[in-house]
This record gives sequence, structure tokens and C-alpha cells, in this order.
Amino acid sequence: MERKTFSIGDKTVIEKIKIDPPFRYQAIFQDEGCFLYVSGQAASLHSPNQKLLIPSKEAVLLKCGSYFVEWMKRSEQCPIQVYAIHLHKEILRSIYRNELPSYITQKREHQFAQKVIPDHTLTKFIESLDFYFESPGLVNQELLELKLRELILILVQTHYAESVWEIVSMLFDPRSVSLKEVVESHLYSGIPVSELAGLCNMSSSTFTRTFKEIYNDSPVSYINNKRLERAKELLLINKTPLSQIAYDLGFNDPGYFSRLFKRKFGVSPRSIS
Repeated sequence: MERKTFSIGDKTVIEKIKIDPPFRYQAIFQDEGCFLYVSGQAASLHSPNQKLLIPSKEAVLLKCGSYFVEWMKRSEQCPIQVYAIHLHKEILRSIYRNELPSYITQKREHQFAQKVIPDHTLTKFIESLDFYFESPGLVNQELLELKLRELILILVQTHYAESVWEIVSMLFDPRSVSLKEVVESHLYSGIPVSELAGLCNMSSSTFTRTFKEIYNDSPVSYINNKRLERAKELLLINKTPLSQIAYDLGFNDPGYFSRLFKRKFGVSPRSIS
């Protein structure tokens, strides 16, 4: 619906986005980390090896990588506001020059995304951004650099300090992610093959070809079989409604799920439940 940005040179540093759900977006951060704050409605975020729910008035720290973020349509409509503070490698180098601690550049292999529950100080920082979006004439490069320093200073004084340093370290030593790691992390996410390819930084054709080399099966066939096997396990051990099991395992159409289930196991899922 609306997007306001502040930039240093040709790089967006701080932005405020107003969204009318449903909305789905792919974000690719090649040489930057990102602090993302969501207000108005929870967002579903897929990283290369995670699926996270970001509730309203919470945030997430993202390392460089590929992501999909989604807001579902709901009955009571209200605009969603997203604040994004981008941590570009070149800008951080300029801001800190030789002040970065040596351990920042040590490679780590943790998750791509870290949820953040803002405290009072961090909430006030977010609120302060609105003042500048309302008075953009006050904003210059020096102020933007100060706001980046302020955000990092606030975060490193919380228990999210390690995640902040990991984000910065990955800018100088990016982590690669394997196709198997992406696939196994999102077996039950319900995202299409094209988006799995995006999380691997591959085209759909390259992803499909590499997938067959690894799994000796097509992506759709392999993922559906894994989901159906898990569905059978769940139907045998609990009384969760069939439609809920189908949805939780990535099947948005219960009828399609039932047809696949009967084709694979020779019986309907209802006969098991």
C-alpha cells in the first residue's frame, strides 16, 4: 500500500512498509543482514532452514540469505506495518572502520533467523523512526549511520547479542546452505518447489535436476511421499481432525490429500483415523 525509505547512496538503510494482506514476498539479502519489525498481524517467515511465526510487535534478525515472508488474509482487516533496518556490509565497514571486534569475523553455523521480542528500549527505537518518516527533511547520512549504531548498541546489550554478532560475521564470511538442509527443513511447510529453489539460490530447473541426483526422485513425488508417511503416523497416534493434519503437513486441499493418501496406502485416511 505504501513504502517509505531512507538510503545511503544507492542502498536502502531504513524503510517503513504498509501492507494489505494477503501478501507474499521473496527477500534476497546477498551482502546484508536485516532487522525486521512487524506490527498489525503475525507474519510467517521461511528461511533456508527454518519456518518462523513472527507475532505482531515482535521482530526477527535475518542473516544474509534468501527468505519468503507471508501475511494471510483475515476477517478483520487492518493495515500491517513493517519496519526494516538493513545492515549492509559496506556501510558497516564505513561506520565502524577498524572498530569491529576480531570475533565478529569468526564463522558460525547457527540459524539464519533469530526472533526478537522487543523490550522497552527497542520499542522506543522503533517509535522514534516514525518521527523521521514524518519529517524526512531532517534525515541525512550522518543521522542514518547514528540510527544503525543505536540499533546495534541496543541489541548487543540484550541476550540477542550473539545473534547480532553472527549476522555481522556472516556479512564478512557468508554461510552456504545445502539443498538437503533446505528440503528437510521445509518438508511440511507447504511451500512450492519454486520457492524451495529460491531458498537454495537456484533456478527451478537447476533445483529439480540437483534434487533428482540426490534423492533419485522428483521434488513433488519425494515431498508428497514424506508428508503422507507422516500423516499416517499422526492418524495412528492421535485424534487430530483429518483436515488439520492435512493443513499442518502442507496440504491446503483436504480432498487432494485424501486422494494421494488412498493412492499410496490403498485405504482412505478416514479409515485409519
